[in-house]
This record gives sequence, structure tokens and C-alpha cells, in this order.
Amino acid sequence: MTSPVERPILATSAAVFQDGRVLLAKRGAPPAHGLWTLPGGRVEPGETLAQAAAREVLEEVAVTCEIVGVAGAVDVIRHDAAGAITAHFVVVAHAARWRAGEPTTGPEAAAVGWFDPDALPEETTPGLAGIIAAARLLILAADDPAPTI
Repeated sequence: MTSPVERPILATSAAVFQDGRVLLAKRGAPPAHGLWTLPGGRVEPGETLAQAAAREVLEEVAVTCEIVGVAGAVDVIRHDAAGAITAHFVVVAHAARWRAGEPTTGPEAAAVGWFDPDALPEETTPGLAGIIAAARLLILAADDPAPTI
């Protein structure tokens, strides 16, 4: 079976935290239409992963954030009815701190909100809870680093 997809597309996202809550966007368009997820998108040529994550958060939900580190990666692979791959994204997710802006909706985000990481909405993208848990640990470690020896 041949696939119209030649190679995976690199994308990035950010779990932005403010006062212990994480910022989520409900997708207003495909892929993942109607699901809650982290703001993010494709990495542009010449951008680092962190630069792309911060840019995507600003473009998608109008929030400025400070990237802390990589929280994990998720493969998003979609197939058509015959089983052929129609899309393959590798999404590198980051932990980030809110710096400025009130989240707003737009063409990509039909709704936005701050959520307790232990009480996420039911309709989320696959793997979201694990990425948020890892991101929260990075933020906590950055705020209270272990002593160096």
C-alpha cells in the first residue's frame, strides 16, 4: 500500500502554566476538530522548536510565554478508510510559563481555558494528560531546582 505522505511533518506545542493551571485550546478546525489540546503548530524553516512553540502560542491564543523545556513528543498518524497514511505529524511538546496576554479564540481555537492538570476535559487529543503531567514536573523543577553537588 502506498501513502501520499512522504515524511512526517515537524510540529510543536506548549503546555503554558499560570498559577498551577494549564492553558488549553479547543480545536476549531481539523486536525483534531472539537478536541481540547495544547496550542501549537508547524515548525517553520529557521526556527528552533522553542521559538516555534512560543510563536504558535502567541498566534493561536494571543498569549506570550517563556519556554522552560521539552516535555515530550507525540506521533499523530492518520489513515484513510483503506488504511493509507493521510498525515503524520511529530509534535514536540514544551513546558512553558505564562508571561502576558489573555487567551483569546480565533480560527484555530474555538474555545480557550485554564484547567487544573488533574481535572482536564474529557475530549482531549491522545496523550495530552501525560504530556501535561511531564510539563508540570518541568515547571516545578525549574521553580525549585534540586541543590547541585
